Amino acid sequence: MKLAAVDIRQAASAADIVYDALRKAIVEGDLAEGENLRQDQIAQMFNTSRIPVREALSRLEQHGLITTERYKGAVVAGLSIEEIDEIFEFRALVEAEVIRLAVPNLDHDTLAAARGYCEEFGQETDSARWGEINRRFHYSLYAASQRPYYLQIVRTSLDRIDRYLRAQLTLTNGMMRAKREHEAILAACLNRDAGLASRLTRDHVLDAGRSLVAFLKDQRA
Repeated sequence: MKLAAVDIRQAASAADIVYDALRKAIVEGDLAEGENLRQDQIAQMFNTSRIPVREALSRLEQHGLITTERYKGAVVAGLSIEEIDEIFEFRALVEAEVIRLAVPNLDHDTLAAARGYCEEFGQETDSARWGEINRRFHYSLYAASQRPYYLQIVRTSLDRIDRYLRAQLTLTNGMMRAKREHEAILAACLNRDAGLASRLTRDHVLDAGRSLVAFLKDQRA
């Protein structure tokens, strides 16, 4: 099992540490779809009991990242193409509204940080970092919306599809399109055009969803 484990005997919240490590491995694709997550093996890796492992697995299941199968126990959840399409439709609705609310509150430092992430995304050659930089770019703008519940929903949605999106960006021309769209969204924010930023964000998410669905249909054919 490919997983970054640590000794957590002295940790204040063992369940949080196990949860964060498993979530990261699932989102980044280090734990593959359908891979079995054995409680005793994970507990041994983290040098802890099975109790915090069970708690971490329960939280992961609540967020849709794992499922419990008869005779197998906890496994990394997969998504159908229909589910992925629906997640992107939902993201487009929520994120378009979030950035519309954020634009009037954007200050100089926030815009400078977003510009930095936008440039970093376009220059990064390590595909393993694209997903995280992409999140930082969008979140640096979304945070100004002052809607923490919305942002939590966005994060959960991204967690569900991030490993698929990484593959699509790596194996297609998705990076170049995403770079252009990021630059257009940033320009709209700099011009304080909340309506345009909202429309561009909605189109950006929907375009990524359509591209990913087409990619997955081809891969699964």
